[in-house]
Amino acid sequence: MFELIKRYMDKLTIDDVNNFAINNNVNLNEQELSFTYQFVKKNWETILANPNSLNLERYKNEFSEENFLKIKHLIKIYYQKYGHYL
Repeated sequence: MFELIKRYMDKLTIDDVNNFAINNNVNLNEQELSFTYQFVKKNWETILANPNSLNLERYKNEFSEENFLKIKHLIKIYYQKYGHYL
């Protein structure tokens, strides 16, 4: 499973991140999108290995309040849906 995710993440583009956000009603500005893309590309392995290590509060200032709340909610939903695969 790890190799499948790794191949996907290697090909992940900033447009993929933006499209995912838009499809989930999160409208990121340029700085938020850039931060999110770079964060995901850099940290996905660590988060996948230990999802509880993600402390979103550390990144609260990187997003508007509205987007931060939406992102927290999205992470909760996806963790509930897919967390048992980790």
